[in-house]
Amino acid sequence: MKYLQYKTLKWKIIKQLSNLNFSIGMLLIISSTSILGTIIEQDKNIEYYQSNYPIQSNIIYFFNWKNIIYFGLNHVYTTWWFILLIALFFCSLITCTFSQQLPSLRNARHWKFPHYHKNKNSNIDYLPIKSFINIIYSLNQHNYYVFQRNNKIYGYKGLVGRLAPIFVHISIIITLTGNMLGLFTGFISQEIIPKGEIFHIQNFIKSGKYSYLPYNIIGKIDNFSIEYNPNSSIKQFYSSISLKNNKNENLIQQRIYVNSPLKFHGLIFYQTSWNLEGLKIQIDNKLIQQKLQEIKINKIRAWIYNFNFTNHKSLFFLINGLNNQISIYNSSGQLLKNIKTNETFNINKHQIIIKEIIPSTGIQIKTDPGIPIVYLGFFILIISIITSYLSYNQIWINSQNNRINLKGTTNRGQLTFEEELTKIQKYYIEITI
Repeated sequence: MKYLQYKTLKWKIIKQLSNLNFSIGMLLIISSTSILGTIIEQDKNIEYYQSNYPIQSNIIYFFNWKNIIYFGLNHVYTTWWFILLIALFFCSLITCTFSQQLPSLRNARHWKFPHYHKNKNSNIDYLPIKSFINIIYSLNQHNYYVFQRNNKIYGYKGLVGRLAPIFVHISIIITLTGNMLGLFTGFISQEIIPKGEIFHIQNFIKSGKYSYLPYNIIGKIDNFSIEYNPNSSIKQFYSSISLKNNKNENLIQQRIYVNSPLKFHGLIFYQTSWNLEGLKIQIDNKLIQQKLQEIKINKIRAWIYNFNFTNHKSLFFLINGLNNQISIYNSSGQLLKNIKTNETFNINKHQIIIKEIIPSTGIQIKTDPGIPIVYLGFFILIISIITSYLSYNQIWINSQNNRINLKGTTNRGQLTFEEELTKIQKYYIEITI
């Protein structure tokens, strides 16, 4: 008795999951929550949400920061309920594919000799001369698969067009699989590394529950440079990265820039940002390193260093980038001179040389094993779109009262199908007379 109840419950669940309305409803819910994830900024700190989504009594402010944090709307795509929605949609697509789509495809290949009747989507014509051999030959010449039983003939063409819904389901299933694989096994790390420094993969922004950290890979920023436009605006910035294993053996070296990352064994190193960290200054024969402070001048990034050479006097070094120009100001804000790196100048009988501007580069390190699977899913989706334009045509023929009755239906391209029926009839008459 319990076994029968379990079996009945199982089939009810499968029937509900394979229901088209259920799948559409799940898709609409997922789309709506994804819209929320697009509107509400993701992965910000709590102070950001408190500032931008304050608690108000007005109903329009239902999405206040407390509700956003409580329901996980600050990281929609990794919440348990969003993953549950994806899992239900995934199961719905699988059950629908195996319980409805694939059986309908198998059924489309079977012989079909139904009772002859007319409906609004069918075309019926009558041929005056009875010759089954010639009509079968005419159908074959127009690429139809033909079956005969007694005085009835059935033919179909364009079965590939029936694959489009199956391809759509399979592509979505594969895409969801790739997304879940990336969610649980991928990670994103952000590093700010000064030029010439060695770095390890750490400072994780996101990481999956089953993500794997490659501890045996060490990176080094060999060089960093900026390419400028004629008007001194930044055109592109570059980082030269070397990767080594834990035995200090070189694995790969590459110069990366925006939209041209380094790819190595599933790891992707993106160029994201840059900064100026400090100055190497030689005072007489002494070499020191001082940190730069970033400021904004008319919304333009600049860096400044306050050099105190006496108790009451100081100089300010202003740098706009790596264009090899440093402006020196006194404490009154008066420009004294512009110098370049490795250029000597004197202050209070001290010889000073700016040996180097030390830049740092922002590198985002990402691994997502699901990306190839997602690409495969989209490729199959493209194929499904192409195949959906192929029509599936069916023709039934029987003989009554010493004449041939021809009936045909199609799922798309009605006018084209009518023209094809006319060609079949003309060809039949030509080879029969």
